[in-house]
Order: sequence, then C-alpha cells, then structure tokens
Amino acid sequence: MARIGKNQLIKLQKKYKTDEAIAGLYGITRQAVHRIRNKYGIPPVYDKHSERNEQIIALHKNGMSVIKLAKKYKLSAMQTYRIVKSVIPNK
Repeated sequence: MARIGKNQLIKLQKKYKTDEAIAGLYGITRQAVHRIRNKYGIPPVYDKHSERNEQIIALHKNGMSVIKLAKKYKLSAMQTYRIVKSVIPNK
C-alpha cells in the first residue's frame, strides 16, 4: 500500500477531490485510497461534481438539450435531466 500520511492525504483531497484522481498519482487503485482515508478517519468529498453540474445547468439555460449535454459529459440522459431539474422551481 502507498505510504500516504494523514496530512498529505487531506491536502491531496482538497486539490484532486476524488479517490480516483489521488490513486492515479500513486499508481494505486481507488479502493486503496479509500482504505487509507478510512484508516485516518477522513470523510470523502461529497460535492465533487458541483462544478460540472453548474456547467451543465448553464449550458442548458443557453439552449443545449439534455441529450446533447448527456453525451458531452458522458452521463445518462436521466442523470443529466435530474441535474437540470434540480434548479427548476417546483410549480
């Protein structure tokens, strides 16, 4: 297992957000980073897609369809629709 200290992992998590991105730096699996995080009691970054979601919402407001957005961001149409719908007020 990679030798990543607690403070180092916290800094990496702030910069790279996901276990997968951190794993890529060390040539280890996402699961290995997950185990290290759990060992130190460091919670995951839950809001790792907020920037992407903001981009999707802005593009949709500018007229891009849900289907085109789904293809652009490699998401399902349903997941993309849920992201877009999250900002539409309930009637």
